[in-house]
Amino acid sequence: MKIGIPKALLYFRYAELWKSFFDTLSIDYIVSPDTNKDILRKGMNYAVDESCLSSKIYLGHVAWLQGKCDYILVPRISNYGKAGTVCTKFAAIYDVVKNTFADKDFKILHYNIDLKNSEKERHAFVKMGEFLGRKKAHSLVAYFLAKQAQKAELTAAIKEQDRLLNKGKIKILLIAHSYTIYDKFLGEPVMNMLRGMDTIPIIGNIVNKKEAIASSVQLSDTLPWVFNKELLGSIAIYRDSIDGIILMSTFPCGPDSLVNEIIVRRIKDKPILNLVMDGQEGTAGLETRLESFVDIIKFKRNDLIG
Repeated sequence: MKIGIPKALLYFRYAELWKSFFDTLSIDYIVSPDTNKDILRKGMNYAVDESCLSSKIYLGHVAWLQGKCDYILVPRISNYGKAGTVCTKFAAIYDVVKNTFADKDFKILHYNIDLKNSEKERHAFVKMGEFLGRKKAHSLVAYFLAKQAQKAELTAAIKEQDRLLNKGKIKILLIAHSYTIYDKFLGEPVMNMLRGMDTIPIIGNIVNKKEAIASSVQLSDTLPWVFNKELLGSIAIYRDSIDGIILMSTFPCGPDSLVNEIIVRRIKDKPILNLVMDGQEGTAGLETRLESFVDIIKFKRNDLIG
């Protein structure tokens, strides 16, 4: 038995959790490759036009996994209780995949997280382990070990980012969902260009999640989406240590459109660049915009020094 894991959407948030869980249970898995033009093309062929670019990419990864595994992992996330809800695509993605690929020869492995209805992550993972033929106790141990691995990964990343914050170079905070910033096709070119301009990208997602949610009220105390709360909170946490902010979202994301407008209206002491990724823009135009943004920061820094 082999589990297929699409390298898109929640993968970039939960990869360590999923891999550690399956490793402990001795369950084989395969991860789809980095996003490329072929995967994007496949996803666009399967998706409806109104889907956001990230959802289209996800369907491309699901398509790539066809014929290479017995089950494809497609979790369903509704909400995290008091912490907040999520974009509807995470609640709907199971049904989208099931219906889009109804005629394909693979099965879906899923779990539900819906804290408002007492469907907690721990219980969901134990049920998934039992479905895969593992005992409840074994699945519970695997879940706790996976949570420890996930926590250790984030702790190490925060420590490394704290080290980068102490460097004297220009530091630019990247506000983007993990499935945007860490995607090979979407976010990596931006980070590589910024490093090539002798600046340091600071990743908004690398932050203590609970602390970020608590800090998000400094910019908005009514925002419902937990992932966006974390990003807003990261601005409050890193604000005094960075020189500029880049907002990265995929077209046409509704929650990001609203949140980015909040950020632009309420952050007045830092230069802000709003990048909307549509999968069509070439790297030349992107590089020009980034160069201009970095030049603005340099002029501002010189003015402050002078």
